Amino acid sequence: MYAILDIETTGGKYNEEGITEIAIYRFDGHKIVDQFCSLVNPERSIQPFVVNLTGINNDMLRNAPKFYEVAKRIIEITDGCTIVAHNAKFDNRILTTEFDRLGYDFSMNTLCTVELSKKLIPDLPSYSLGKLVRTLGIPLSDRHRAQGDAKATVALFKLLLTKDTSKEIIQSLTGKDPKRQLEPKLIDIIKDAPTSTGVYYMHRKDGKIIYIGKSKNIKKRLTQHFTNDNRKSKRIQLDVTSVTYEVTGNDLIAQLKESEEIKQSKPIYNRALRKTLFNYQLSSFVDENGYINLSIEKADGRKKAIITFTNYQQAKSSLFRITEEFQLCQKLTGLYDTETNCFLHTIKECKGACIQEEAPEIYNQRVQKLIEKYSYLHKHMLIIDKGREIDEHSVILIENGQYKGYGFYNLNHQINNVEILKTIINPMQNNRDAQHIIQGYLRKNKVLKIVNLDANTVN
Repeated sequence: MYAILDIETTGGKYNEEGITEIAIYRFDGHKIVDQFCSLVNPERSIQPFVVNLTGINNDMLRNAPKFYEVAKRIIEITDGCTIVAHNAKFDNRILTTEFDRLGYDFSMNTLCTVELSKKLIPDLPSYSLGKLVRTLGIPLSDRHRAQGDAKATVALFKLLLTKDTSKEIIQSLTGKDPKRQLEPKLIDIIKDAPTSTGVYYMHRKDGKIIYIGKSKNIKKRLTQHFTNDNRKSKRIQLDVTSVTYEVTGNDLIAQLKESEEIKQSKPIYNRALRKTLFNYQLSSFVDENGYINLSIEKADGRKKAIITFTNYQQAKSSLFRITEEFQLCQKLTGLYDTETNCFLHTIKECKGACIQEEAPEIYNQRVQKLIEKYSYLHKHMLIIDKGREIDEHSVILIENGQYKGYGFYNLNHQINNVEILKTIINPMQNNRDAQHIIQGYLRKNKVLKIVNLDANTVN
């Protein structure tokens, strides 16, 4: 399955571009089975030369969805696909960068129709999309607009598939049957792996752990490790001799275990996660006029964080979304540096806290709702979810607003009796990484139930 796409951007410096339009066609090798096209508000200005090229201007994008609003649809339509694009390296980099800003790892195999065309149809004067499709008699409308260019790329790719009669080029670019490429030791490791959710540990010959990971399907994730051809994966493939694993039953405990155990064991191939994963935080303070202000700061364990973020760009994008969601003032959230009113007040979307038109008591109520949303539901609580087996549940203990650890139980009296509860809990470190993982998971996912230990009630 292929996801054939085209992206228009704002232009500008490398890795600072934003998406202005995206079109994706899901193609099964014969016909289009799904499609998605949308303008995108890049939350930055478009370079004048791009406006002249595409016809897309800032006014057209003012009410368009932002990237985070279309991200889920992009993930859905590209699921299980190889990305195909004309100059795929550029389009894939743009998408990867946007998802990185959201803290999501978007990693896909790619095929480039420029490179394929050069190999399958050599000696043409130009391989730009416009000139190439004209040479091949492929219709192209709305040049330099995502939908028109993506539709032309579909037709081009379909032609290239028919020209590749030996299938050698396509196979070399998409990867041959992984099972035939794998060494026997790697095939044996995959064969013995479970399809369950949990944490896995890669060992070298002397037993030392060289990599720790987590997955909702351990077998599938190991297959990806052992068939990937990037430098890190190739080194792992050479060094690994065995893999052990621990089933957790649900993804939340898997994330928490992975985060803590990487910091403890410091495997050589987990360099990125040895330190804290969340380097920025959203904090609050009350100004001289009584308004609660928000600010993005470097993560500091001594200060209380409302939310933590992987990087500054992710923090800023989230703060724009939060400001809009809770109808906050851009001046008081630090997004608009001004001595007078903020931009949102100019367009009548801010109620005037920036110039003290709105009473601080009223404005602060909305800020408190934000803080409550991103805080633990209760200071003392149990998070109950699926266990490793059908008749088992998992439990995470939060005490005094701090993560204490996790455990598994079969009988209800094990969580109703505090002394028994503490014996089944595996103690874990409370840090901002754990807090971010738990709070983020609870916002995005449903658990079986939450027990408020103070009120002894179930939500």
